[in-house]
Amino acid sequence: MSAISKGSLVLVTGANGFIASHTVDQLLIAGFKVRGTVRSEDKGKWLLDHFNKKYGPGSLEIAVVPDMSVKGAFDNAVKGVSGVVHMASILTFDPDPQKVIPVVIAGIEHVLESTAAEPSVKRLVYTSSSTAATNPKPNVKFDIDENTWNEECVERAWAPGPIKEDRAWDVYGASKTQAEQALWKFVKEKKPHFVANSVLPNTNMGPIIDPDNQPASTGNWVPDTYNGGTAMDTPAPQYHVDVRDCARLHVAALIDPEIQNERVFAFTDPFNKNIIIDILQELRPDHKFNNRLENPGNDLSVILRKPRTEEILRKNFGQEKLIPLRESVEANIAHLK
Repeated sequence: MSAISKGSLVLVTGANGFIASHTVDQLLIAGFKVRGTVRSEDKGKWLLDHFNKKYGPGSLEIAVVPDMSVKGAFDNAVKGVSGVVHMASILTFDPDPQKVIPVVIAGIEHVLESTAAEPSVKRLVYTSSSTAATNPKPNVKFDIDENTWNEECVERAWAPGPIKEDRAWDVYGASKTQAEQALWKFVKEKKPHFVANSVLPNTNMGPIIDPDNQPASTGNWVPDTYNGGTAMDTPAPQYHVDVRDCARLHVAALIDPEIQNERVFAFTDPFNKNIIIDILQELRPDHKFNNRLENPGNDLSVILRKPRTEEILRKNFGQEKLIPLRESVEANIAHLK
């Protein structure tokens, strides 16, 4: 049984993003209709072209929400939907906390307010982040579970002193931590009529639906590394998750009646830049790589909820395991010659 009826309408905010576009795809595969929000009509054009061609006219509709920090921004977008997947966020990596954190928090609060006022909504899923649970700590072994919060990022993001570029990661992590905390505060205090869940993805890799038009965030890290770039030089070693698995976990959190008020962890295999280059070299033996790191380190954290993640995919999609790193990397460069 599904917590929301097949064929009903689901709202996906920030639908043109890397994870969001795959979530739209998985929802359409599962038999739902989708309304996606974007900040301008131009940003939604490739989505409409791609998905209405793939699944037929009317499968996807677009709603323009220019600024999620405006109160009531989502009032019209939620009308008549059965489920909401709030994926819109700020990925500018601006080091100024005032330019990022309040907007991300306002986004989830405004989605929640609009959803609470719309009786048709039965489920809401929030795209949080691995950084809401923990900061990467290379070569340090520690456990991560549903009670883990990244208070370190919050403290450093709001610390007094000059705003420098090295604060950018902490600001991003704090925005996701405080926004997810706002979700659970709302659920606890307001006791809304809908069920809420969150998904915490780590570094997403895998196929880019439209390489010519789609912003791919971490989905650009592997292609950049293949092309000799430095995008993976600064981020600390952490876990990957295939974007298709991440999208399926969002769908499961929306439709599975047994997933209620739960933090779903989307972590698969740990990686660092050199591991990625080793895989790329195996996949493309004639390609030359001169951009390895001397001491990249390793993510030694233990994801205690990983068996639960595998159980969710097995139950809802008949998938025995999460897509491994090598397969994700291969799909991530499929468009590169």
